[in-house]
Amino acid sequence: MRPISNNEISYNAAKKRFKEIKGFYIHFLVYIFISTAIFILSTRDEGFFEGLGDISNYSTFFFWGIGIVAHWAAVFGSGFLFGKNWEERKIKEIMEKDKKQLWK
Repeated sequence: MRPISNNEISYNAAKKRFKEIKGFYIHFLVYIFISTAIFILSTRDEGFFEGLGDISNYSTFFFWGIGIVAHWAAVFGSGFLFGKNWEERKIKEIMEKDKKQLWK
């Protein structure tokens, strides 16, 4: 078994991060497309202005929107809440702790 290089570790971490971001963007585009289609279909039967007043036409936007916000928070939110500097400091702290435990 060959040792894993730092470049491979970095590449795999970047690839995983890319997939998370791509997954969020795909989820968001599907949300926009489906929500728009539902809104157009529901206002077509009632008439546009009457459809705007019908609160049931907004339920999909609202509940799926909660899911979109949760997905965004999972992908981008950690830096938003604690900041990039905090994340970097914590990673270095964990790496130092692991290194010390490795040598004990």
